Amino acid sequence: MSSSSSLIQGISISVSDDDEASGEVRVRVRRKRNRHPVSARRRFLRRAARWGAPFLLAFLAVSLFTYEYYRLSPFYASSSPSPPPPRAAGNLSRATRAADGARKSCLKMLDPEMLQTLELRETPEQNLPVKKVVYRSSLSHLEDNISSNMTNSRFNSFTGYQTLTEREESFKPKEITTVHCGFYSENGGFRVSDVDEDYMKSCRVVVATCAFGGGDDLHQPIGMTEVSVKKVCYVAFWDEVTCSAQQEEGNKIGDDRMIGHWRIILVRDLPFTDQRLNGKIPKLISHRLFPMARYSICVDSKSQFRRDPLGVIEALLWRSNSSLALSEHGARSSLYDEGKAIVKKHKATPEEVKIQLDQYRQDGIPDDKRLNGKKALAEASVIVRDHAPLTNLFMCLWFNEVVRFTSRDQLSFPYVLRRLRLPGVHLFPVCARKDLVNSFGHRRKVKPLAKDGR
Repeated sequence: MSSSSSLIQGISISVSDDDEASGEVRVRVRRKRNRHPVSARRRFLRRAARWGAPFLLAFLAVSLFTYEYYRLSPFYASSSPSPPPPRAAGNLSRATRAADGARKSCLKMLDPEMLQTLELRETPEQNLPVKKVVYRSSLSHLEDNISSNMTNSRFNSFTGYQTLTEREESFKPKEITTVHCGFYSENGGFRVSDVDEDYMKSCRVVVATCAFGGGDDLHQPIGMTEVSVKKVCYVAFWDEVTCSAQQEEGNKIGDDRMIGHWRIILVRDLPFTDQRLNGKIPKLISHRLFPMARYSICVDSKSQFRRDPLGVIEALLWRSNSSLALSEHGARSSLYDEGKAIVKKHKATPEEVKIQLDQYRQDGIPDDKRLNGKKALAEASVIVRDHAPLTNLFMCLWFNEVVRFTSRDQLSFPYVLRRLRLPGVHLFPVCARKDLVNSFGHRRKVKPLAKDGR
């Protein structure tokens, strides 16, 4: 039976064929479901969930931008304390940094006005065991030539042939002490012209550097007063290889033998095939080159000297009543740790470092990291010294150790210092060394050691 239905405002009317025939209509009422009205709280939560998340993200982004803006602004930087500088930034102590991180000078120099009137002092007379140092030579010690082949091959006619017995006796200073100290034979090498020799004899205060084998550029000194320019000799020792290399770069020696402030002295017949050993001659035994000088400052060829020399001597020697001044080592404190670092960096062979350190252990040198309250290890890129007899003896012994063992002078310095017990040694902090020089680094990388054929 077919049927049809229609819905009018919730009332359902069903009509069938039979109903139409009988004229009856059945009406069935369907109740409409009552829907509860949505509360305002629910509507708010729904809208908040829909629109709140984007607003929250935007707020966080604006907040972060505002924070970074004010953190980097000058006002914030001036009103908030700066964090301490990292240790790698020059290894400076807190006292050498300003509040904004700028580096302060830790080398206290005299005012420029006082430097202009600074007079050179005589080397003070001290009650020291050594009054005079006599240097061994082939003329006065002919017997040394007999055992010329009994020591290692680094000794030659320039150094003389120091025996182990002579080495041991040299550490027992007497009023008149005889010692090997280079320039042993007239045929030993390191020869200069008569004109240059006369010039070196005229110097009373010297700033010296050297470059052999064409290694480094010549850096002009800065920061000196007019008085120092007149009183101080600035001397650079070159060989022919360095001279040719510098001339190719436009650094030509003038008719007055000068390049800028430097007096260039050409050296012939270098005594060692290892250029590092040749460089130790002006560095460690400058008193043999400048016999009339009272003070000298030796600067590594990679560095530019940037202070007044007389002011440096006053600050590092006179003020502290010292005879020798050089920098503490920046990285290590023990000579035995330094030996390991030298081998690791391929600056000497493991065999020769072992021979040197074994000898030092046998001689009773402890593995101490402090000596007289300072680091037991020094860095000798700048050496400030007087030319008193005991200081000269110390430098001769240091040079002999460098020749006998490795050319790394920082290994032998603490040994000689402990054995000789030189008074008045000033180990100044690393930051003072950085005030003295600008370091540019060596032009060439370290090469394998050359074997001396002498």
